[in-house]
Amino acid sequence: MARPRLLPDNFTLALIATVTAASLLPCEGTVAVIFGWVTNLGIALLFFLHGAKLSRQAIIAGATHWRLHLLVFACTFILFPILGMALKPVLSPLVTPDLYLGMLYLCALPATVQSSIAFTSLARGNVPAAICSASASSLLGVFLTPLLVQLLLGTQGETGMSTLDAIGKITLQLLVPFIAGQLLRPWIGAWVERNKPVLRYVDQGSILLVVYTAFSAAVIQGLWHQIPLPALAGLTVACCVLLALALISTNLLGRYLGFSLEDRITIVFCGSKKSLATGVPMASVLFASSTVGVILLPLMLFHQIQLMVCAVLAQRYAQRQESTHTQLERAN
Repeated sequence: MARPRLLPDNFTLALIATVTAASLLPCEGTVAVIFGWVTNLGIALLFFLHGAKLSRQAIIAGATHWRLHLLVFACTFILFPILGMALKPVLSPLVTPDLYLGMLYLCALPATVQSSIAFTSLARGNVPAAICSASASSLLGVFLTPLLVQLLLGTQGETGMSTLDAIGKITLQLLVPFIAGQLLRPWIGAWVERNKPVLRYVDQGSILLVVYTAFSAAVIQGLWHQIPLPALAGLTVACCVLLALALISTNLLGRYLGFSLEDRITIVFCGSKKSLATGVPMASVLFASSTVGVILLPLMLFHQIQLMVCAVLAQRYAQRQESTHTQLERAN
């Protein structure tokens, strides 16, 4: 029986089911701790397999792709703050003043690491460049975000305690498994190459785990109860507008500057996303405890929207590339 054309693909259906499950049955307490460990293990496995799959030449090419990295950094730390300030006449009527400050804080954050790389891999983009760019963005954000927050919001805090934590987390969760995969590539590289569907399932599984744990945390922290429905609707529209402008801008800039399709995919997913994992601990240092919840609400909502939208975009990119590749094979 043919699949209905209007029916979403299996991964999108799984993503919707995951969000629904997190909204109705969010994990908390011991279960949340277990899911957190499982998510970390899944992400570590993802980077281990990427390390075993990628050649040394590909990694060096990704690390030395300075034009791409500069554009991603500019989108993350320059374009987003400009959009946040320029959109004030549009965003202010939609949200409360405190929520708008939360939008500005969102614009000052670094890019998320895990999902940016996972979506780039799922969309068949430049994964080595994504690993280097997203990891560097997260590290630089430890120093740049407090400066941007002070510039945009006039708030200053001490962030020294977060520096070693950020470096240690990125090293343990991403770089160590990746290096381990590289070291074992001579023995397992051929097996990974023969079993590419395994890597695809790990990509999708890690995204679903991140979505469930992140959405569960947002629901438990009162995502649907902290503000009235009209304000929540306005905040949703504001987040969608900001994300749409970021996606359009990164795509157009990539095209205008002559990047390849694989590089443009990396720019879109690394330059348009914001890190919840970095934003939450930083907010507890930069803001008074009474305002942290409201400040973080735009970030929590934006994080869920960007995961949903980027998952659909990644699937579309992957299908388009696969279709093009199939046509070339048939032509030959």
